[in-house]
Order: sequence, then structure tokens, then C-alpha cells
Amino acid sequence: MAATSASDKSASSIVVPGQLTLRTIRGKNGPFTVGRLATHLGTFEVKDPELEQYPEGKYDGEFIIRYIFPKSYPVGGGMRFEIRASLDGMTLYDIDKLSRDEARSFATQDLDPLDEELGAQPAVTPAKPAKTSRPAKPAPVQASADPLVDTTPFGVDAPTPATATASGSTEEGDAALFGLLWPLDESVKLDSTIDRRTLRAQIARLSKLGYALDFKTQEWSRQAELQPA
Repeated sequence: MAATSASDKSASSIVVPGQLTLRTIRGKNGPFTVGRLATHLGTFEVKDPELEQYPEGKYDGEFIIRYIFPKSYPVGGGMRFEIRASLDGMTLYDIDKLSRDEARSFATQDLDPLDEELGAQPAVTPAKPAKTSRPAKPAPVQASADPLVDTTPFGVDAPTPATATASGSTEEGDAALFGLLWPLDESVKLDSTIDRRTLRAQIARLSKLGYALDFKTQEWSRQAELQPA
């Protein structure tokens, strides 16, 4: 949901001024962000992944609404019904802090969008394998010094790149996490169309690496280190 030029807009999209209120909620998967967009057309809930990047607050701006749709999902012992807006882009002007009442207005919004997305897929419970005698451990294979020689034992799959980098260096892990964005430039624009869990991991990692989001440009920029006095 990046800033979109007029030529890129869908014929069905509309541009409206409004105020986007974002609230950060702590859930079982960690913090997640939900939004509420107030416009002259009405007030709509917004759950787009792009919002995961932005800090809590009230943002005035112009918003490209792709479509509006009703949504319901179970909450506690009942159901929650809401009207959502899916955004095709936005231009933000300024930000204000939430008042206590505004923050409390999101108190009943306790469903993490990640859980909602995962809930659309049926859960599969793996069957318990029958107990059998434990096979003898294969003898360790001595790795060859020749990189062209494959020393993987027959019948054993080689580790995937993701598995290999997970146990490697931090740099290798970052390369796997950011993909085509790696190595990171001084300014980074994240792709909100990737899966939400990976996007959250990228956001958390950028913060640890000293990047901060400029909500007006919608880019993460490396912060200059403070010089000693």
C-alpha cells in the first residue's frame, strides 16, 4: 500500500481526505496494529499489512480506497461485525497522539489480523506415528575438502537455504529475511504484499539495526549515530 500516482489508480478506486487512527495492541503473537479511517463517506476499520510499520497515533491525509466490504469474525462467545476499507495508497501529512478515550475505543478489538489470515486455512493435526524400534544411527560422514564433491548421504535431503541461514551468521539471517532488499541501503521501502509474519520480522529487525520510519515518505532510513560531545 505505497503512495500511488494518479495514472496507477484503479478505475474503481476513490481518493478521499480523512483521518487514520492507529492503535498498537499486544497479542499472543506480539504487538499488532489496527486502524480506523474516518472520512465523509463514513468510518471504516482498516487491517492492511502496511499499517504494521506505523507508530500509534492519528494521521491526517488523503487515502485511496480500493473497496469497502463487511466483515465478521468470532470474538469470545459472540461475533464481531465491522465495515472495512482496503487501501490502495495514502499520503500522510501529520500525526497526533491518541487521547485516552480514543485508545480505549479499540479495547474490544482483540483479534490479531495474522490469526485471522491463518484461520482461513484448516488446521491439520499430524497423526502420531506408531512406535517402532529406533533405527541405528548412521555413521558420521566425513566432509570432503573439495567443494565440488557432494558428501550428503544417500537418501538424506540437503538443508534448504532458509534452514541453512537460520543457523548461520546474523548477516546470513538478515539476507534470508530481507531477500531482494539485501544488502540494505540507507533508505529502505518494505513490500507490504509479502506475508504479514515476515513483514513484522523485517520491521522489528530494521528497528534493531537503527532504522526509523518516515511516515511521510513511507521509507525506513538509517539514523545518524550521535557524535560524542
